[in-house]
Order: sequence, then structure tokens, then C-alpha cells
Amino acid sequence: MKKTAFIHRLLTIAVPLLAMSCSSDEIQAQTQNNETMIQKMYITIDDRTESVTLVDNNATQTLIAKLQQAPVTVTLNSSGGFEIWGALGFSLPTDNEQIEARPGDIVLYSGSNICIFYGTNSWSYTRLGKIENLSVNELKTFLKAGENNVSVTLSTNSPTGINNVRTGKNPSSAYTPQGTLAQAGQKGIIIENGQKRIR
Repeated sequence: MKKTAFIHRLLTIAVPLLAMSCSSDEIQAQTQNNETMIQKMYITIDDRTESVTLVDNNATQTLIAKLQQAPVTVTLNSSGGFEIWGALGFSLPTDNEQIEARPGDIVLYSGSNICIFYGTNSWSYTRLGKIENLSVNELKTFLKAGENNVSVTLSTNSPTGINNVRTGKNPSSAYTPQGTLAQAGQKGIIIENGQKRIR
């Protein structure tokens, strides 16, 4: 009798704890989904596209909502030997703070200007995101450092599903349009050496 009462009491405690644990896991999964909803933006200059990891703030949420309607093309100019910048053509919410901007950083200046850095500068900006995995020299080439009237397209979708395949390192690699490595003998559209092919 005592053993049955003990098991009953144990179950009374364990079942609610298990339910709470499941609820906690569901909440955590939902939170992770919400955090990844606006994780990426894409920048295209000429025929090259690079991905941007965005921070989560009011400015990026508003920008993503705008880009989901249609890509935005802006004309940016080199300035100060450390950035290209120019007017977005619309305003975003600001949350300015003193920032030491570094190569790859993307910020909002005065609410309606976008700045993309290939050098460093300290000023009051609203942080938007960062171009990842490019060296300073690669950034300068991609951003056309020192040039003016650089046409830059911002979008939420990569045009090919692949961010700048570097064929020099592994010329035999082939990718699917989703950006995954194509398996040997895989049929359909693949991208090899920067070219679309049908197998």
C-alpha cells in the first residue's frame, strides 16, 4: 500500500514536470524560428552576390518587409577610403549607438542612408548586419572601393541559391540551385564552375 502511494505521488510530480519540459522545448524551438526569420539578406553588385547576416532590430525588420515586396537597387559612392554609401530612397527606424564599424559591417546612417564598410570608422549608426567570410581585399574588390555610382541590389533571395561559388579552390565541385554539393551522377540543373548546366 505504501509502495502504491509512493508511485502515485512520484507520478503526480513527474508528469507536470515532463509537460513543462515539452512546453519549454516548443517555446525554445519557436524562439529559434523567429530569430532565423530575418537572418539573411543578399547584396548583388554586377553578377556577384554575397550574403549578409542581419542583426534583429526594428530597422532590419522594416527593411526585410520592404525587400519581400521587391528587391531594392541603390547607387552608392566611395567615401573616406573606408566605405561605400548612399541614399536608400526610404527611411528606416533608428537605434543609433556609437559604433566602431569594421570591414564587412553594414549600417544605417541618418535613418535613410546605407553604409557598407571595407575599412574602419567610428560614428553613431544603427547596425544592420555584416557581410561574412570575405577578406578586406575581397571586400574592396566586391564593393568597388574607390569608385562612384556603384549599383547595389538588396534582396531577400539569392538569385542562384548560391553565394559566390569560388571555383579556383575546387574546380570540379558542382552545386544544386539550392547551394548544396551535387552528388556524382545527380540529374537536373547543377552549377559547375560558375555555369548552369543540365545533366
